[in-house]
Amino acid sequence: MTEGPKLSAVISVHNEGHQLAACLDTLDFADELVVLLDKCTDDSKDIALKYTDRVIEGAWKIEGERRNTAIEACNGEWVFEIDADERVPSRLAEEIRRTVNQTKSDWHEILVDNYIGDRLVRWGWGASFGKAAYPGLFKKGVKKWGMQRVHPNLEWSGEKGPMLNHRLTHYVDRDISDMIKRLDNYSTARAKDLRQSGDIGTLANNVRRFFSRFIKCYFFRKGYRESGYGLLIAICAGLFPLLSHIKAASETDEPA
Repeated sequence: MTEGPKLSAVISVHNEGHQLAACLDTLDFADELVVLLDKCTDDSKDIALKYTDRVIEGAWKIEGERRNTAIEACNGEWVFEIDADERVPSRLAEEIRRTVNQTKSDWHEILVDNYIGDRLVRWGWGASFGKAAYPGLFKKGVKKWGMQRVHPNLEWSGEKGPMLNHRLTHYVDRDISDMIKRLDNYSTARAKDLRQSGDIGTLANNVRRFFSRFIKCYFFRKGYRESGYGLLIAICAGLFPLLSHIKAASETDEPA
């Protein structure tokens, strides 16, 4: 091992005490574990301190700023980024270590197995509503999140390598009601970003986007293979920009 940690695992959480330990239990393959606590009022801090002394506390309004702060706190040459509702199976952990030791590239995408409750739902994800893969393994300094509240943009300065073979486990929603709540939260945050940008788009364009995103998820990403769940994912993916636009056009920001 090189001097200092070679691989840092980093996680940003807000009141995730109910599932944080289950995630952290799967990160013992990393040389360093960094946990960022964003406005936590539950037992997340107590849980995090059982696993690491690299705990950062604060309050952030912008998801991109929060994630960049967490990454900057890492001391490793490589960074593995994960969320509290995700788990790293042992085969993926082994592949991550092997990749870090052997790759000549600067960042890699990781495939994701998404669960709704106990049901594996592999098809149909995307279009800003769920992820089939994500750029979770990268050298520190090559990945920077944009200043958005939800689904921040990404800036890269390195060379992309091949996608890893093994999959991350993601417990994305507990049930259908949880999926709909997530859509509401995402669109509310996106509406604030649109108002801040000064360009909320047009209703006509976002109606068009509803249909294009639905088609992309349900047909091109094979959501039809997941029966009712695939249909709901495609509908939510289509509604996300449309609801965001309608909220941005009709609502005002909440007080800071």
